[in-house]
Amino acid sequence: MSTTMTLTGRLTAPPELRFSAQGMAVAAFTIVTSRRVKDPANNEWSDADTTYWDCKAFKQLAENICESLDKGMEVIAVGRAVQESWEDKQTGGKRSKISVRIDSIGPSLRSATAKVTKASSSGGGRQGGGQQQSAGSGDPWGAAAQQAGQAAGGGWDEAPPF
Repeated sequence: MSTTMTLTGRLTAPPELRFSAQGMAVAAFTIVTSRRVKDPANNEWSDADTTYWDCKAFKQLAENICESLDKGMEVIAVGRAVQESWEDKQTGGKRSKISVRIDSIGPSLRSATAKVTKASSSGGGRQGGGQQQSAGSGDPWGAAAQQAGQAAGGGWDEAPPF
């Protein structure tokens, strides 16, 4: 039995799309996670407990990941830890590692926005150009609220901007 895990982190490189001998799409990518801590002595923030997670996804999910996500994007991924085993081609020795089999993934909207387009249900590709993510100010309501405040004579209006 495997345990479901959730990762929130950044992609270290663009996801790589490959196809198995049977033609199944496989996406391989790495998510880096870390915890932000503040040093009380100097009031500076730093990363702690940094971990690099090798991830794989299959079939339509793999294609969607490669079309939608890119290096540096913050993502939230749900998957399960699996042990991969293989024989080293050079030494003939047995090798293994733990990786994460991704069941679901998407961009984090904490500091970005995304426009989602439903994938076509007939096999391949996406409709309408796929998912787009652009860096935002971190507050999607900020610009509208600022405009509403300016419209009210430069101060902030108590009414919501929508």
